[in-house]
Amino acid sequence: DVQLVESVGGSAQAGGSLRLSCTATSSAIPNFDSMGWFRQAPEKEREGVAAISSGGRTEYAHSAKGRFTISKDNAKNMLYLQMSNLKPEDSAMYNCAAPYSDLSADQVLRVMSSGGDFGYLGQGTQVTVS
Repeated sequence: DVQLVESVGGSAQAGGSLRLSCTATSSAIPNFDSMGWFRQAPEKEREGVAAISSGGRTEYAHSAKGRFTISKDNAKNMLYLQMSNLKPEDSAMYNCAAPYSDLSADQVLRVMSSGGDFGYLGQGTQVTVS
């Protein structure tokens, strides 16, 4: 079965930057039409933060807009989330996700926030901003 694996997240100072990476076993990233990143902090609801569609269209949560950039490199079998101008409220467990079906970027954001068995998920990586 395909597995998604995130890079180690890490820590940053407020205002700093971090880049998260996600790869897939069996070089499966190119096979996923749409993908995304979601996060969840303790005692907070899951939030879809960024999504990319098969056509390369991207969508972001309001909290991430202008600060986060999602990108997909099929040749390298990688999904990225570049995070800039980090804030303490960005601290959370971040997961990459690949829906089972081809969804629009907006749909990916919504389905990631809703939870349930919608696709493949990485194991999560912790981001801490202080």
